[in-house]
Amino acid sequence: MSEQELMAPSIPRPLLPRQPEVNIGSAGHVDHGKTTTVQAITGVWASAHSEELKRGITIKVGYADAAFYKCSHTPIPAAYSTSPKCPVCGRDTKLLRAVSFVDCPGHESLMTNMLAGAFLMDGALLVIAANEPVPKPQTREHLQALQMLGMKRIVIAQNKVDLVNDSEATKNHAGIEKFVEGTVAEDAPIVPISAQQRLNIDALIEALEEVVPTPKRDLGANPLMYVVRSFDVNRPGAEISALSGGVLGGSLTRGELHVGEEIELRPGMVDERSGKYLPVVTKVASLQTGAGPAEKVGPGGLVAIGTHLDPTFTRGDQMVGSVIGRPGTLPETLEHVTLDVTLLETAVGSAELVKVEKVKLGEMIRLNLGTASTLAVVTSVRGEVVEVDLKKPVAIEMGMRAAISRRIAERWRLIGSGLLK
Repeated sequence: MSEQELMAPSIPRPLLPRQPEVNIGSAGHVDHGKTTTVQAITGVWASAHSEELKRGITIKVGYADAAFYKCSHTPIPAAYSTSPKCPVCGRDTKLLRAVSFVDCPGHESLMTNMLAGAFLMDGALLVIAANEPVPKPQTREHLQALQMLGMKRIVIAQNKVDLVNDSEATKNHAGIEKFVEGTVAEDAPIVPISAQQRLNIDALIEALEEVVPTPKRDLGANPLMYVVRSFDVNRPGAEISALSGGVLGGSLTRGELHVGEEIELRPGMVDERSGKYLPVVTKVASLQTGAGPAEKVGPGGLVAIGTHLDPTFTRGDQMVGSVIGRPGTLPETLEHVTLDVTLLETAVGSAELVKVEKVKLGEMIRLNLGTASTLAVVTSVRGEVVEVDLKKPVAIEMGMRAAISRRIAERWRLIGSGLLK
């Protein structure tokens, strides 16, 4: 099974010198150039899904990898690149690390996909166009989502500076500074770039290296992986003997997985007789990272696990939101959760700010927990403590923060967060 089939069925990807060790997410308003910025850094168009290519927007959470290098002979920021040979002087460069970019949708109707990707971020690249007013609705919503999930390592790319004059760029820069005042991005560096022209990308890499360190990982712990993509890599009409099992894509937050070992998926699959979700146990048939096939993988970057599962169960992202680990070590599957809720003053994501009312008994809300998204019915409200029944069960660790959305004017809008109790 090729790397192309495992990592993104339609787009070939250059191999890295080693597995990515950190996830950096792109966030921002639709059409502000998130995917183009990721491509300018990595050389890979992360929106690989056929519908994305037709519509020109990111729909699924996409991944693109790059290795960061630094030349000891060239002044910064030009010393930073993604090449083992310095683009300026031609000498050998030093490998700093391999990085995986999580390209999240900007469109308002795809906020649930953005939240799934944001959960896996170790740092964020907030892309804001220099030729539009600040902030646009999804710029505000994505920053609020990052703040809600506790993201503090943020770099701001002021994109499309080639489309404005100096005065307009300066005014836009001031608008960005005012917008992030009092937020987790208040001290974030603002790097003017043109993703289309690949202008100032070296300075952007320098900022990412300084702001987003590789987090400490516990490789000795029981592995825990969150699934953000799942698919069937078999070609139509393939012989039964040549079929491959279902593929699960995501990131480990701790531990290591090895080819041949037994893994469990939760919440699993629906039992047709009982209607309940039951855990599924299978084996790791193969492992892929941005560095190619591997016998073992650890945290950082997208990991693709080839399994012995029937691929009809994994096609079309059916397993997104699942967790993977060794049998008997995963969090319990929950159908009812209690949240300590913190609400925003106004709902985010729409041009007009709407005041957020308290959560009501019997109300239908949407929760994002880890990479899972599910509707939930409020069954109890006691001050800030809210209990809900989940329409789809989740396997999640206690103490995790859930994003809460409410349906406002036919759209799901982010209204707050809740800490699992």
